[in-house]
Amino acid sequence: MSSILVTGASGMIGKIVVASLLSKKHKVFGTDSKPSDLIGVDPNFEFTQTEITNKAAITQLLESNRIEFLVHLANTADNDFDAFISDTEMKRSKLTDKFLYDAAVKVGCKSITILSTTQVYGIQKGRDPIRETCPEKGVSNYTNMKLDSEKALMKATKKSSTIPVIARLAPIYTAEFTQNLHQRVFDAKENVAYIYKEGEYGFSFCNLYNLVDFINGIINIPSGRYEGVYNIADTRMITAAEIVEYEKKKYRIGAVIQKNPNIVLSVNKGQMRTDYRYFDPTFTFYNWNIDNTKARRISTFRWNLSNTK
Repeated sequence: MSSILVTGASGMIGKIVVASLLSKKHKVFGTDSKPSDLIGVDPNFEFTQTEITNKAAITQLLESNRIEFLVHLANTADNDFDAFISDTEMKRSKLTDKFLYDAAVKVGCKSITILSTTQVYGIQKGRDPIRETCPEKGVSNYTNMKLDSEKALMKATKKSSTIPVIARLAPIYTAEFTQNLHQRVFDAKENVAYIYKEGEYGFSFCNLYNLVDFINGIINIPSGRYEGVYNIADTRMITAAEIVEYEKKKYRIGAVIQKNPNIVLSVNKGQMRTDYRYFDPTFTFYNWNIDNTKARRISTFRWNLSNTK
């Protein structure tokens, strides 16, 4: 049994991570600004409702409970954020990261795992799979915030025995949360789904349960030392045609039109900078193939669109 602190424990990602860790019989301490559905469900779960910026409360949790692993999910993505990332959120994240990482190192945490994003790679024009060594070309406030968080973690752990783990997460989905999938085949302005040609092109996404398995792998590793940056994405890309078929079965889209892939669209760079959910169809045929080979040394990445739950 390990002692684990999970920030953002009430979020869409956090509550699944916490439930999985509890099923492995770990002692889990959760914190979030929102209440947790898991309070009272398992005696190995203790929850503190507080803002992640509450330095005194978070530091007390780390110091009082001999925390071995920190899983930092607060200030992450999807349902836990508004779509628009302002300078306020960026400043809040930077201040939080500094005290949190320093405090975790001070109490002797074995490892710190944080969520970053594959958006830091920006638009890659080549056809080789996007590996962890590819240049970072992200241009949004969200990617800048995540890169700052990555740098802060590496700096805080540089002269310590604490292992830094950076999970660069592709857009996530579950059977019911398909917003990221839906966005790639839906024109909000026209209020209609669309595909180019037969929809044979694809994008990298991450089934939420592949992320959960990866986090369990980091915590349960029997020996060795896994550290650094990992791409967390499904092993195979999901095609536009597969997304359309899946969403139709769930009655989440109706008619689908075919668009001309040669049409020239204007890129809204201002919206790209502030709205981390924004996807411009102009970039559909660029390279979205995220390589998860390094992360598959830790977990199997067995989940996909056909067996998600």
